[in-house]
Amino acid sequence: MAKIVTLGEIMLRLSSPGFSRLVQSQSFDVVYGGGEANVAVSAANYGHDAYFVTKLPKHEIGESALTTLRRYGIKTDYIARGGERLGIYFLESGSSVRPSKVIYDRAHSAIAEADPKDFDFDKIMEGASWFHWSGITPAISDKAAELTKLASVAAKKHGVTVSVDLNFRKKLWSKEKAQSIMRPLMEYVDVCIGNEEDAELCLGFKPESDVTAGKTSAEGYKGIFKQMADQFKFKYVISTLRESLSASHNGWKALIYNGSEFYESRRYDLLPIVDRVGGGDAFSGGIIHGLLTWPDNQGKALEFAVAASALKHTIPGDFNLVSLDEVETLAGGDASGRVQR
Repeated sequence: MAKIVTLGEIMLRLSSPGFSRLVQSQSFDVVYGGGEANVAVSAANYGHDAYFVTKLPKHEIGESALTTLRRYGIKTDYIARGGERLGIYFLESGSSVRPSKVIYDRAHSAIAEADPKDFDFDKIMEGASWFHWSGITPAISDKAAELTKLASVAAKKHGVTVSVDLNFRKKLWSKEKAQSIMRPLMEYVDVCIGNEEDAELCLGFKPESDVTAGKTSAEGYKGIFKQMADQFKFKYVISTLRESLSASHNGWKALIYNGSEFYESRRYDLLPIVDRVGGGDAFSGGIIHGLLTWPDNQGKALEFAVAASALKHTIPGDFNLVSLDEVETLAGGDASGRVQR
């Protein structure tokens, strides 16, 4: 299997129990998660050597996060230690017509304050097949944006495929700041993943679709996929197409463009959703595995990724804790949910 590297922030997630509101909560459910850490967990589940690169404080909360990563098979050789704090986010899970809400408490976290001297990116990228990052990492601080660039430069130097999940977060930066940082970084990207909002706010491309009204026509994406591939020389442009019918009910499929052809996946009807946080990261982990495993069959790779992400919506927490067999069974058409005895 391949050496896969991801770079980003892992945070402490504090969730109101069940579907209760934060104002009601007398306690919190505690897990760890974060975009690129979630992708690394998926890659490890599929048998790859998954290395997560970050910086964690030396105190007990940092140690707890490190132990969690190791528990799920992540290789932590390149994690720097130091800094004052681990980022936190609070989650209130929505239901039906009430949306989920996220509150960040992540300013001045260890990775946000990390310096280039904390990492030897040449060593990190040596022997790697794939490097993945998301738009959340350069959004958390200017220092983290510089780390993202340095890692991407090293990846290209070592012939590593680079993917990005655009992942725009309006609570972290404006679209103007996002485009000023993200567009230059696309020089190093081979595989671009993002939904309709990400493409518009991070890169300035707007598809002809109305996701708020629950409408996602693949035809509306084809024009901007071609424009993005032409402008940034992407090998693949990929988008998930989420129909947000309610907080509990989504339609879910994806589209990939390889520079000459489009492939649209099957559609999953996700009802009821247990936890949609990390759904996009589960897709990214799935498409990385898929393109590494079936490089000449983008359709099969996409079906694997969509199935993996559909399964994530049934699992509490940030991590997609599924096996290869489970994903392949669903991708093969068995969505019965029958008890396995």
